Amino acid sequence: MKKICVVTGTRAEYGLLRPLLQKIKNDNDLELQLLVTGMHLSPEFGLTYQEIEQDGFEITQRNEMLLSSDTPNAITKSVGLGMIGFADIFTKMVPDMVVILGDRYEVLAAAAAAMIHRIPIAHVHGGELTLGAIDDAIRHSVTKMSTLHFTATEEYRRRVIQLGEAPESVFYVGALGVENIKTQKRMTKEGLSKSIDFSLDMPYVMVTFHPVTLEKNTAQEQFQNLLCALDNFKEYQIIFTKANSDTDGRIINQEIDQYVEKNRTRAAAFTSLGMVRYLSALQYCEMVIGNSSSGIVEAPSFKVPTVNIGNRQLGRVRAKSVLDCTNRVEDIVRAIRTAKEFKEKKELDNLKNPYEKSGTSENIMNEIKNFLTKKHATEKQFYDVSFDLL
Repeated sequence: MKKICVVTGTRAEYGLLRPLLQKIKNDNDLELQLLVTGMHLSPEFGLTYQEIEQDGFEITQRNEMLLSSDTPNAITKSVGLGMIGFADIFTKMVPDMVVILGDRYEVLAAAAAAMIHRIPIAHVHGGELTLGAIDDAIRHSVTKMSTLHFTATEEYRRRVIQLGEAPESVFYVGALGVENIKTQKRMTKEGLSKSIDFSLDMPYVMVTFHPVTLEKNTAQEQFQNLLCALDNFKEYQIIFTKANSDTDGRIINQEIDQYVEKNRTRAAAFTSLGMVRYLSALQYCEMVIGNSSSGIVEAPSFKVPTVNIGNRQLGRVRAKSVLDCTNRVEDIVRAIRTAKEFKEKKELDNLKNPYEKSGTSENIMNEIKNFLTKKHATEKQFYDVSFDLL
C-alpha cells in the first residue's frame, strides 16, 4: 500500500480536503496518513482537530508550530518550528506522497520539509493570484517544490505551466469546495439556527474578513469601516466567522467580539462553524461580505452575491456575482445595496460558477495513484514556455 500523507492546518482547508481524505481512506491500495498542525491544535482557534476526529478520521501525527502571537516575527518563527517538526515526522512516517492545499505558511513549512526529504508533493489550488496577500509568494513557491498540481480553473493550470511545470503534471480538476456543495447534505434553516444557538428570524449576511498581509497596520481601520457600513443595514442579522492566525488577525477578532457584545440580538461570531454548518449558513444567507476566498469560490454555486472588499483577493477568477469595492465605508455600502438588488431581482438565477467541475476529488486521487504506480526521475525538469518577450 502506498502511504499518502495529507497535511492540514486550518478549519477551512480541512473542509475542502475532507472528500479527498475519505476517498484515500476507503481505497484498498492507499494508506491515509493524516498530519494535523497549525490552528487545529490551538485553543484560541477552537481546537478544530476535534472536528476531524468526530468525522471519523484518525490523526496520525500532530505538529505543534503556532505561537501565541500574530506578528511577522512570530509567524516567521512558527514556520521555523513547523519545519523542525515536519522533519522529524516525515523521517518517522516515510510517506510515498505528501498532499497539501493552498498557500498558508503552514503549507510552506510542510512543502519545504517534504521537498528536502525527496518526497513527491501533490499541490491543490496552485496557479491562483491573491495580489494583496503574502499567500501569492507562498503559493508559487510551493508550486516549484511540488511534483503534481491540481488547479481549480484552466487559467490557473496555464499559470502553473508558465511557472515552469510540465503540462502533463498539471491537472485542471475544479475546486474541492464546490464539489462539497454538490455532495454534502446540509441542514435546514431551523436546524442551523438551533445548532448555532442564534435565531435566524431575519434575513442575514455572512461576514469573513482577513488582514491584507502585504499592507502594514491596516486591519483595524479597514474592519471598522466594514462595521460602519453594516450599521447602515439594520434589516440584516450578521454571522461573523473569525479571522485566521495571519498577521493582525487577532485585531479583527477583538473587533468582532466587541461588536457582537453590543449587538447580541443581531450578530453572532464563530471561530469555526465546521463544513456542514458553514455551507448550510451560506445556502440561506442574503450575501457574503468581506475578503474570504469562499465568497469567490463557493458562494456563486448558491447563487449568492459577494461583496469583495479591498485587495486581498485581487487577481482571482470570479463570477459576475462578485462585486469588488474599496475599503471606504461609502463604497462598501454601495456594493451591499447592489448585491441586495441582485437578490431581489433574481439576477443570479442562471449564474455559472467558473470553479465547478465534476469528479474533483476522484480525479485528484486517480492521478496520484497513477503517478505512484510508475517510476519517475527524482529530479524535476523545468518546462520552458515558448513565447516571444516584447
